[in-house]
Amino acid sequence: MPKGYWVSVYPAISDPEALTAYVDLAGPAVRAAGGRTLSRGARVVAHESGITERVVLVEFDTFEQAVAAYETEAYQKALLTLPTAFQRDFRIIEAIT
Repeated sequence: MPKGYWVSVYPAISDPEALTAYVDLAGPAVRAAGGRTLSRGARVVAHESGITERVVLVEFDTFEQAVAAYETEAYQKALLTLPTAFQRDFRIIEAIT
């Protein structure tokens, strides 16, 4: 089965403390659901229409696991911090087998 990945790009962070609150909730929720953070806020080189803001890449053993992790009660609780703290472009993608 192909792996699944969460890809998050943060075009604007208006409240870094709220981002920390989100990470404090989301990190354990993602790990409990089997996610492994591969990159978080590392160096970014943007080309074309890209931006150099924070990028996060999380790997799951399967695409289905990645989708299910988003729906967990723990992660949904973490999402409550999103609307006012920052903007995020989020995708769940399937790896090429």
